[in-house]
Amino acid sequence: MNLRGIILLFAAVGGGATASLAAPTFSKDVAPILQKHCQQCHRPGEIAPMSLLTYSDARPWAKAIRQAVMTKKMPPWFADTRYGHFSNNISLAPAEIATLVSWVDGGATEGNPSDLPSPVAFADGWSIGKPDLVLEMPKALPIPATGTLDIIYLVVPANFTEDRWVQAAEVRPGNRALVHHINAILRTPDQKTLRNFRPGEPYTPPKNTNFTPPPDGSQPDSEFFVGYVPGLQGKRWPDGEAKFVPKGSDFIFQVHYSTNGTPGTDQSRIGLIFSNKPPKERVLSAVAKNWTFVIPPGAQHHEVRSMVEFGSDVTLISLQPHMHYRGRDYEYKAVYPSGETEVLLRVPNYDFNWQLTYFLEKPKLMPRGTRIECTAHYDNSANNPANPDPKTTVTYGEQSWDEMMSGWIEIAFDPAKNAKSLFVVKNDSSVAAR
Repeated sequence: MNLRGIILLFAAVGGGATASLAAPTFSKDVAPILQKHCQQCHRPGEIAPMSLLTYSDARPWAKAIRQAVMTKKMPPWFADTRYGHFSNNISLAPAEIATLVSWVDGGATEGNPSDLPSPVAFADGWSIGKPDLVLEMPKALPIPATGTLDIIYLVVPANFTEDRWVQAAEVRPGNRALVHHINAILRTPDQKTLRNFRPGEPYTPPKNTNFTPPPDGSQPDSEFFVGYVPGLQGKRWPDGEAKFVPKGSDFIFQVHYSTNGTPGTDQSRIGLIFSNKPPKERVLSAVAKNWTFVIPPGAQHHEVRSMVEFGSDVTLISLQPHMHYRGRDYEYKAVYPSGETEVLLRVPNYDFNWQLTYFLEKPKLMPRGTRIECTAHYDNSANNPANPDPKTTVTYGEQSWDEMMSGWIEIAFDPAKNAKSLFVVKNDSSVAAR
């Protein structure tokens, strides 16, 4: 039965057409769905604008819930169902949509509170659970009310006296209203970036200098660790997989603030959960990145490509496409040494406001010589309501009115391997392992 048929059936039940079946109630039927698909974001302190933890929370939003699930606006999930299966798929099944619609159409009743499932035990302020260690900016930074702010870099010391394996990590903005994004970049002891700057002191590179930004995970010998962007939760890797933090390492926060007319402050932090034993596989973030593209004014379907090639056998565990406001669609395709190809992920309607990571349900072996080819399209026309300026030529840049084309991936591999051996670095920067 298709979705429409299921909804009509539930509506009939709710209207009394089938006396032997009761209409859905919040306590018995709706609350379990909200726990599974919605409450991770829809609770106090999280990204969603309202809480859906209780009946009194949800009831005023009943009609909005109906509209959001019918149009599949919520929960946010953008992967084309024809390609790949993902363990963190939060989209609703047709029967779940039908239950929510029938609940609203039937009067959005509470039902018997004794039917409620046990509440989910969320860790206050963290999606990964209670961290073993929280590292915070040493002091709050003042953010002005207006103006365009450049990217800043600042050191958040870790003071690790021994090597650690991290199984879960999350960046939490101190002020969601002003934080546009944060990249937490692992600075190992052999990297000299920002060694002359005191921890917590923001640094903005002067224009037209030879300053080299901290490594952002775009090279095999550096690592993007975890980040915050709209819609992105923290990362928790499966048992037996973890990220490596050598003793003496620190984190460099790359932070972009957006002004909103009201001055404020921010003191963001990163939470870490350690693995209780050395993992079977080390996790590493990398990216297939293009930074030489030029999108003409008014272009409705401009194509940009990037690629990464593996120099060793690795296991692919997640994919995260990243573009800005002109991003239209994104595809990851594996090209195996045999010549066979496979679409790993297709996002037909990219949404800058929900930048999701897609965790493969079954991690996939990428034999040595496999290429991951990324293809993105951009809409720089006046038909794109999110387009900041359809009359301008668009190139790579850090600000949201610029663009990016980054195909982030996470891979797992034998911890004994040298990370530098994992990628084949091309001379053509538009398709290098960046």
